[in-house]
Amino acid sequence: MQQEEATVDVQFTDLPNALIACRAPEDLFTEGGLKVSFESLFRSFDPEVQFHYFRSFRRVRISFSDPLAAAEARLRLNKTDFRGKELRLYFAQSVHIGSPRLEPPKPEKQFLISPPASPPVGWEQSHDATPVINYDLLCAISKLGPGETYELHTATPTTPSVVVHVCEDDERGDSSAPDDSDQDETARPPRPKIIQTRRPEYTPGVEQ
Repeated sequence: MQQEEATVDVQFTDLPNALIACRAPEDLFTEGGLKVSFESLFRSFDPEVQFHYFRSFRRVRISFSDPLAAAEARLRLNKTDFRGKELRLYFAQSVHIGSPRLEPPKPEKQFLISPPASPPVGWEQSHDATPVINYDLLCAISKLGPGETYELHTATPTTPSVVVHVCEDDERGDSSAPDDSDQDETARPPRPKIIQTRRPEYTPGVEQ
């Protein structure tokens, strides 16, 4: 049985309007004059360009107002020399995954949530099976008297026989069994009192 793979709606814009400058020099994130000369390279293509510096990644995001300006800037400035280092420019793809809002779970599995909202469609409560009662066995046992036996299973060469023995009635009763009434009438001996050990007297010692 083939399992259906979950599909995610991922869309890429055909014409991105931003560039990513990778492996930027460390001085670019600290020196203001170096930032001005770096930004001037891109302002010639779009005066409204915006810059976002990511020092931890040594990257700069350059956002243009027009995708064509971003494409022209990459075409002319990619792999050019800037302060002795090669400038690498890449298009920044804007990724849209699914819906911008968090969607609720699909309704076919909501009954697994505790507490369940409602049972799934078509659900029916199962009925307990009728217990199996061997009335022939009960009838045979009820006819037995004290001391009689009843063979449930006949012995075979590989299995033993199963025989029920009915206990005999003891009309006299068990004389060794204790009688609660006698115990109530007989006075019980008092329990011995536990004497607590007295604590020794405390004598302050002399510190050495």
